[in-house]
Amino acid sequence: MNLTGKQKSYLRSLAQTQKPMFQIGKEGLTDEVMLAIENYIIKNELGKISILDSCPESKEELTTKIENQKIQVIQIIGNNLVVFKRNHKLEAGIRFPR
Repeated sequence: MNLTGKQKSYLRSLAQTQKPMFQIGKEGLTDEVMLAIENYIIKNELGKISILDSCPESKEELTTKIENQKIQVIQIIGNNLVVFKRNHKLEAGIRFPR
């Protein structure tokens, strides 16, 4: 699903108050962390990931790996990634303003 600029802006505003749910450190983005991110996103649609200075992978490499799992990286701000994946089965999913 391609998001419009307005939708991305709305998601960024929602994520602004969130604390990062995951940290990626010296191990890099492991399969276990990726699975945990996927499970979290299925339940919540929107999340924030913190990249520690010890992470051997660049933000671009991490973005590519995450997007390969069909999760959109909405924003890279400092050492945080804001990620989103629509889950149509959620009753209380994120509702975009019209």
